Amino acid sequence: MLLINTHKLEKSFAGKVLFKNVSLGIEEGERVGLVGPNGAGKSTLLKILAGRMSPDAGEVTAKKGLRLGYLEQTPVFKPGETILEAILSKCQDEHESIGSAYEWIARLELSQFGENFLVQDLSGGWKKRVALARELVLGPELLLLDEPTNHLDVSSIMWLEEFLSRAPFATLTITHDRLFLQRTVTKIFDLDPKNPNYLISTNGGYLEFLEAKEILLAGQEQKELAMKNTLRRETEWLRRGAKARLTKQKARIERAGTLKEDVEELSAKNTARKVKIEFKETDRNPQKLIEVDHVTKSYDGRVLFKDFSYLVTPKTRLALLGDNGSGKSTLIRILLQQEQPTSGRVVQADKLKISYFEQNRETLKPKESVLKNICPDGDYVHYQGQYVFARSYLERFLFNRQQMDLPVEKLSGGEQSRLRIAQLMLNEAQVLILDEPTNDLDVATLTVLEESLKEFNGAVILVTHDRFFMDQVATDILAFHKQPDGETTMERFAGYLQWEEWFEEQKELQAQELKKEKKVEKAAAASKPVKLSFKEKFELENMETTIFDLEAKLSDLQAEAGKPEVVSQASKVQELYAQISALQTKIEGLYARWAELEKKTQGPG
Repeated sequence: MLLINTHKLEKSFAGKVLFKNVSLGIEEGERVGLVGPNGAGKSTLLKILAGRMSPDAGEVTAKKGLRLGYLEQTPVFKPGETILEAILSKCQDEHESIGSAYEWIARLELSQFGENFLVQDLSGGWKKRVALARELVLGPELLLLDEPTNHLDVSSIMWLEEFLSRAPFATLTITHDRLFLQRTVTKIFDLDPKNPNYLISTNGGYLEFLEAKEILLAGQEQKELAMKNTLRRETEWLRRGAKARLTKQKARIERAGTLKEDVEELSAKNTARKVKIEFKETDRNPQKLIEVDHVTKSYDGRVLFKDFSYLVTPKTRLALLGDNGSGKSTLIRILLQQEQPTSGRVVQADKLKISYFEQNRETLKPKESVLKNICPDGDYVHYQGQYVFARSYLERFLFNRQQMDLPVEKLSGGEQSRLRIAQLMLNEAQVLILDEPTNDLDVATLTVLEESLKEFNGAVILVTHDRFFMDQVATDILAFHKQPDGETTMERFAGYLQWEEWFEEQKELQAQELKKEKKVEKAAAASKPVKLSFKEKFELENMETTIFDLEAKLSDLQAEAGKPEVVSQASKVQELYAQISALQTKIEGLYARWAELEKKTQGPG
């Protein structure tokens, strides 16, 4: 069954066409990935499908009564809202949905904070989980997800992969995480100005899409070549001075004019615009850049890592991997000497030059223009030993003249990441420390960044949730692993997939250990004679009377709800049925408790 479809959607911003003639359909149970370059309009298309924005032209048609969920890239919550309040905030009947809310609190591991924990005090990754629960409690038939892996740690991404790949509802997901796409989708929508009518659809996962896209682009290049040859022949014929009096000759001249426009349009589609990334290296590169010697770090008695030693050299390509709060950012601050270890020492090479990409891009000045962020004074920047016109330098990062004068806060996340990279490239560096540089970047830019980091002659230390990017850049992975006893160990791996295999083995071992412990506890409990406490004895002796009284009260409420004068009062009926439902739940709970207490008195066997 078709859940939602569009017909010839069109949307423009500030005179620039984002997309036009976009027609698509999503069927029941389909898992679709939405990919495309930054600025192609993917998030805009999602907002149009969610009813948050109107198209300039075209139509969106949804199945009658469609239950649709929408997980925004940056979820918004009310100030002072608790986890439970946030999850129930979109529900029409909170009383009906409360059971489902508690289920998702448990399944998304939010119960460790408690239902009354304030959402504003959670990290970005946990806020994303609350926002996901807020949509799932609605029981969606179609869930729209905009960059769901941003701010999630790797184990959370793996959980989300498994959950979405088995979900009973349809999904449409924007993500640049290539491994996530391959594991969670069965169809790809590619929104790209290079495509015919902007959008193409490919059945299969991300690998099948890459093959189809390559064939399409190669076909378009061949078509452009053939059209150019035809145009050349037509132009030569026109130059020979054919008279335009005859109808046939007139038509041929008009056709040549139309063909010229078609060739120009196709040529523009086939022109590949890529970011140019090349980090500035120093002439001097000592073999010992940073030496970490038996470092331990603790906070309030909690040990993040202990007795850690590592040598950073110009050949270092290190990725830090672990759950949020495991200590990755703390280790980075210690390497930067922004924070001191509890014990041990960190020694940097003399006059060491480090370029640092912060996770939240704090160095950018949001109120100032793109141009002023690159060049606060004058019109030129100093890059690779020469002065370059600042606007020309920004063109390397795909900023057009209009964007250069915009305040940074008006840019998309991907554009802000490109701008921060542009800033870093102006500084000489022996060590690049990059904390989540891949957030919001499209695949084309990620590929260029990968190659640039491979070619860089200094050291690279990386934190990223993009596992493909990690595997392409890093030759050494340092994983922060929390043991069941609460202690964190640091394990080293040659690649991401090696870590993933090890991680699954550890989960299985922990599950088996837990199973054994429960078996032992159960056996120990069964062998002991059970005596009821005074409170339990009193509860058991009065249980029958308590249930009898509640059942009588339930009968009275049901009779009240059926009276003609009450049936006509909607608010009164709603109130009575809420009380009836609560009373039925309480009575069922008491029957279960009665059976439990009776079983205790009988003892083992």
